[in-house]
Amino acid sequence: MSEWVSIVTTLLLAGLLARPAGLYLVKAFGAEPTGLDRWFGPAEKLLYRVGGVRQESQTWKKYAASALIVNGAMILLVYVVFRTQSGLPLNPGGIGSMEPTLAFHTAVSFMTNTNLQHYGGESGLSYLSQMIGIVFMMFTASGTGLAVVMAFMRALSGRPIGSFHVDLIRSVTRVLLPISIAAAVIFVALGVPQTLEPAAAAQTLQGGEQAIARGPMASFLSIKELGNNGGGFMGVNSAHPFENPGAISNLLQIVLMLLLPTSLPFAYGRMVGNAKQGRVLFASMAILFIAMLGISLAAEHAGNPALNALGLQQGQGSMEGKETRFGIAQSALYSVVTTASETGAVNAMHDSLTPIGGLATIANMMLNTVFGGVGAGFMNVLMYAMIGVFLSGLMVGRTPEFLGKKLEGKEMKLIALTLLVPPFLILVPTAVALIAYPGTLSNPGFHGLTQALYEYTSSASNNGSGFEGLDDNTPFWNISTGLVMYVGRYFPIVTLLAVAGSLGAKKPVPETSGTFRTDTGLFAAVLLGAVLIVGALTFFPSLVLGPIAEQLTLKP
Repeated sequence: MSEWVSIVTTLLLAGLLARPAGLYLVKAFGAEPTGLDRWFGPAEKLLYRVGGVRQESQTWKKYAASALIVNGAMILLVYVVFRTQSGLPLNPGGIGSMEPTLAFHTAVSFMTNTNLQHYGGESGLSYLSQMIGIVFMMFTASGTGLAVVMAFMRALSGRPIGSFHVDLIRSVTRVLLPISIAAAVIFVALGVPQTLEPAAAAQTLQGGEQAIARGPMASFLSIKELGNNGGGFMGVNSAHPFENPGAISNLLQIVLMLLLPTSLPFAYGRMVGNAKQGRVLFASMAILFIAMLGISLAAEHAGNPALNALGLQQGQGSMEGKETRFGIAQSALYSVVTTASETGAVNAMHDSLTPIGGLATIANMMLNTVFGGVGAGFMNVLMYAMIGVFLSGLMVGRTPEFLGKKLEGKEMKLIALTLLVPPFLILVPTAVALIAYPGTLSNPGFHGLTQALYEYTSSASNNGSGFEGLDDNTPFWNISTGLVMYVGRYFPIVTLLAVAGSLGAKKPVPETSGTFRTDTGLFAAVLLGAVLIVGALTFFPSLVLGPIAEQLTLKP
């Protein structure tokens, strides 16, 4: 009973914070003066002056170009840091510089808000690289996503799209930095290390010496979760007791992961002047989330059928790869939250999940609409909302309208193109990996297919979690997943900003009795149907060949 109470308490807390956080975002990014200007205005004006930022609204093309240029420059900067870290300060462990393909992969991974790690956290990067490289990109990557989604919502509501540079600075100063500082202080109080001292030397019971890695983890951990980044300071991420000391820290991490994704529907409702529409979108995503959580909990509690038949699990469920501190329920909840929010942090090894438990995590990433990460996930939700409106219009022979603007051929072509890219980025590289590099998979069977499928799904969806049985630190995996992460991040940003820019430039049409309302339960059903049907048509065959086939082979 206690585990169910903990799940309900965690989700209830996250749900109660969603609406006020959404209303705060509207104020933080609004053009109108607010009380926030008194607190953050002076620092922001200094940054505008130093960076030569003009506080003027851009076109969608200039906004997208600014995002690409700024992000590209930061990728290059951090790549240089990784390649030269052996000669830079704050490297008490004497860690060497990164190999070129690994440095490329890591720089792209963290700048695209993916945080897929092909290196050992505490052993692969110096303190300087962790702070200037990784933490820096955790703020700017999630700040980019938050800036873009606010611009997207402005354009849809008929407002000027704004300036990317202003939005990026505000996302850090008004949202990410203050919450991260508060969370870091709490994590320190809970026992998470925050130090620049080198690894501690300990005497083992056998009389040997052991080096215990530590570092500035609390500050790393707070933005890791809040920004839906997910990369771990330690190689085993939040399964490590330093990164996740106990139940309270685990609860706080889950709440931080959900805070911004769950707040965006409420921010959207306020910005478009229809709070009910925001609530409908939130409810639709919550239904998908609860369904995935139910599947995962049922699968993990049922355990491995083959082991159950031998009497090895004795009805206790599957504890393989899970921390006894958290148990099955909190491990399953964390795995669903981290893939639904596109964070990628883990408190258990996803490679050890039951096949159906693993399927729930992959499905979250494939749909990329179950709340989704900071910004990008909610843009996908609105894209599917437009698809639902378009299909409904076709069924009744009426030109579809979204927010009072006609959805026509230009917008739908861009949306169709956006829909086609993720399956291409996932399925084609997976096939190449299975044919050309089968030796990098730890399992030659159905589970091996799932390992490769998970890796590219995580990359294309900018999630970052992985099935760790994969031998992924090779030039092939570093370069291929790096390219997938880059395209998977920036292609939808450009195309969906183009959609919003096109709709924002149109004149609104009067609402009539034939207008399909997007703030009703019927629309929620249409939206869910569009997400599930498109997802099933696209990815179901690959899931059948992977986790579903693996589950069937476990039947005694």
